[in-house]
Amino acid sequence: MTQQTGEQRVWGIHGGRTGDADGLLLKQSWIALGWAKVPDLSKLGADRSAFRAAVASAYPDKKPGAIPNNAGQLFRFVLEMGEGDLVVYPSKADRRVHIGRVTGGYAYAPQREAGYPHQRPIKWIAERPRSDFSQGALYEIGSAMSFFSVRNYADEFIPVAAGNQVAAEPAEDADDIAEIAAGIEEQTGDFIIKRLAKELKGHPFARFVGSLLQAMGFFTRVSNEGPDGGIDIVAHRDELGFEPPIIKVQVKSGEGTIGDPEVSALYGKVGHGEFGMFITLGLFSRPALNFARAKSNLRLVDGPELVELILRHYDSLDAKYKGLLPLKRVYIPQLVEDDEDG
Repeated sequence: MTQQTGEQRVWGIHGGRTGDADGLLLKQSWIALGWAKVPDLSKLGADRSAFRAAVASAYPDKKPGAIPNNAGQLFRFVLEMGEGDLVVYPSKADRRVHIGRVTGGYAYAPQREAGYPHQRPIKWIAERPRSDFSQGALYEIGSAMSFFSVRNYADEFIPVAAGNQVAAEPAEDADDIAEIAAGIEEQTGDFIIKRLAKELKGHPFARFVGSLLQAMGFFTRVSNEGPDGGIDIVAHRDELGFEPPIIKVQVKSGEGTIGDPEVSALYGKVGHGEFGMFITLGLFSRPALNFARAKSNLRLVDGPELVELILRHYDSLDAKYKGLLPLKRVYIPQLVEDDEDG
């Protein structure tokens, strides 16, 4: 992995979720961003707050957290990108990586492409198959953003722009593959926890956990909304709930840290022959973890472990929760260690 070198700046850009701006970029030689309701940005000057205000005014229903991100991309496109900068465009239409050089300043041209009015002229100077680049480089230019700086793997694209026939040696490095896999897993986990924390606060989260336990093969009884005496769910293997094990479950939809007093309070409600389980989107304090380790019939499940359970049993989840957590199965390279004895 390498850092962006010298004064040569490298940017990445996408052509829409389905590649709908591909013609504008490659055939008309204009790189462009959407946000079609945002008017001409050339009059705003180097004022980030003005960019945020423009996005917020154009999209009043946009989530507040998305506005700085969107405005930041537009700001960099208009004011930070410069003539002579390199642009990397992974086209979805031809599955090739196109590399060009910016040849001019920002232009607001909705008449050229209404859906992508914020534009800059580009001269395409090279294109290569995706297989010419390492997995780390492909992962970086596969950013979820429409416009972004290419930093870690810029040195794979700069030689191609200079006329080299192939990019830097794309031999897969075990550390790169592991980093890619870890990044995907982390982003997925963050998405799941944030979505649950926002959409299922309080009692709805208990219903979700009850549904997850059902997907795991348990019968569940979820307490009615309101005071529950510290027990949100009772889970059991038989349909009537008489046969052991009986599991008493408490859940917390917050992302904070659960301490020993709350865990101890749950355990105080666990009878002889029963099991206790505390499930949270957050974490547990060290005293809480130490308390649970000393109890063979007490189980603590924090946010990261809950994500693992959700992914493991996702196919069996209720359809409404799959709609809440839309996930797509993907395959990533698996590291295979060399057998030194073979």
